Amino acid sequence: MSAAEKPVVTRFAPSPTGYLHIGGARTALFNWLYARGRKGTFLLRIEDTDRERSTPEATAAILKGLTWLGLDWDGEVVSQFARKDRHAEVAHEMLARGTAYRCFSTQAEIEAFREAEKARGVSYPVFLSPWRDADPASHPDAPYVIRMKAPRTGETVIDDRVQGRVVIQNATLDDMIVLRSDGTPTYMLAVVVDDHDMGVTHVIRGDDHLNNAARQQMVYNAMGWEIPVWAHIPLIHGPDGKKLSKRHGATGLEEYQALGYPAAAMRNYLARLGWSHGDAEFFSDAEAKAWFDLDGIGRSAARLDFKKLENLSGQHIAATPDAELLPEIEAFLEASGQPALSQVQKTTLAKGLHALKERAKTFPDLIEKARFALVSRPVDIDAAAAKTLDPVFRGILTELTQGLQDASWTRETLEGIVSRVAGEHGVGLGKIAGSLRAALSGRTVSPSVFDMMLALGQEETLARLKDATA
Repeated sequence: MSAAEKPVVTRFAPSPTGYLHIGGARTALFNWLYARGRKGTFLLRIEDTDRERSTPEATAAILKGLTWLGLDWDGEVVSQFARKDRHAEVAHEMLARGTAYRCFSTQAEIEAFREAEKARGVSYPVFLSPWRDADPASHPDAPYVIRMKAPRTGETVIDDRVQGRVVIQNATLDDMIVLRSDGTPTYMLAVVVDDHDMGVTHVIRGDDHLNNAARQQMVYNAMGWEIPVWAHIPLIHGPDGKKLSKRHGATGLEEYQALGYPAAAMRNYLARLGWSHGDAEFFSDAEAKAWFDLDGIGRSAARLDFKKLENLSGQHIAATPDAELLPEIEAFLEASGQPALSQVQKTTLAKGLHALKERAKTFPDLIEKARFALVSRPVDIDAAAAKTLDPVFRGILTELTQGLQDASWTRETLEGIVSRVAGEHGVGLGKIAGSLRAALSGRTVSPSVFDMMLALGQEETLARLKDATA
C-alpha cells in the first residue's frame, strides 16, 4: 500500500526559536484540514535540536497559538531532541547497509578542496570525500562524521502534489552529513527518521523546504523506506508582494489574537491564502474540512490582504452564537492586556451581543459598540451627546422615567411608551432617542436605545435616566 493509499497522517513540525509565524500557522492549518477531512491523524513535533536557540518559552507560545487557533493534535507532542539516540541508530544502520560511510576529512581539507574547485571555475563545488570508497582498514583513529552516499550521476525526481514534477541533477547533491563528529544527528536525518517512525504519509510544508526533499529522499532510499507524498506550499508575502516582515504589520499569530480577530475568521482567512474552492470566500470549519485538497493549492506566493481578513472577521463575529462569542471576547481582553470583565459586565454584554455583533468587524470594534454595557454609573457623557440633553429634553426624559417605573420590560412595551411620550410633546422619535442614547451610553452613536434598555435591565436604565436628568 502506497503512502497515498494509507490512512492519512500529517504533521506540523515547528522549531521553538521564536513566536509562531503566520506562515507556520497556515502550514499547521493545511495539515490539520487535510487530516481531519479524511478522518486521519494530525501530529505535532517540536524540532528542538538547535539547543542554543530553542527555548521552553517559544515551545509554550507555539502550543498556545495552535490552541487558540483551534488546531487540536493527536497524541503527545514529540520532541525531536529526545529522539537523538534513535537518529544515531539509523545513521549507524546506514553504515552497515553500505549506504553511508565514515569521513575523516578535516574542515581545513574541505575548504582547501572547495577553493581549488573555485579556482578551476566551479561556482558551487560539491565536496567529494576521499573516504567514500576507502578501505575500512585504512581508517585512522580520529574523529569522523557519517556521510550519505549520494548518487553521482542521473537525476532525482520529486513528485510534488503542489509544485509538480521537480527534477534535480544528482551531480549537484553532496554526500551530506547525517551524524556529526560529536554523535549528534543533523536536521536532514532527524526529520526523515521522525516522519518515518511517526507514520507520516503526507509532508505538507513550505516550499523553502523543496530542495531539502531531494536530500531527504536519499535517506528514505538508503533505509528502504517508503517516501511520503510531498506537498510544498508557497510562502506568504506582504501586500506589496515582498517577503513578509514586520514592516507589513502583524506577522506572529499571537498578534492577530491581540488585534481582535476571532479564531474562526483566522482559520477561514488562512485557508484561503493560497488555496481555493471555487468562489467560496466565507465558509465554516466543516466545509473547509470537506473541501480542502492539495489540488486546490496554487504555486505562486499568497499575499496578505488585511481588508479581506477584516471582512471575514466581521462575518464570523456575526455568525457566532452569543454563548460562544463571550468567551472569545474574554480571551481577547486577556491577550491584549485589558482588564477582565466583571460578572455584571458579562451579564449585560451577553444580553446585548445580538445587537452588537452584526456590524462589528473585530473585537475592539465590538467592545467600542458595547461601551454602554461596560461603563459604570455615573455615565460619562461627552460634549456632543450632552447637547441633546437641554432643559426641554431633560424634562421629557423625567416624564419618560416615570412612565417606565412599572412597565413590563419588553421591546413592544418600551417602544410604545417612548412613542407615546414623544407624541405628547410633539417631537419625533429620533429626537427623544438621541437624548435617551446620551443618557444610557454617553455618546451620540450607539446600538438601538431599545436594545440598550433591554440589555441594561429596568433598574439600571432608570438609574441612568435619573442621573442624566438630575
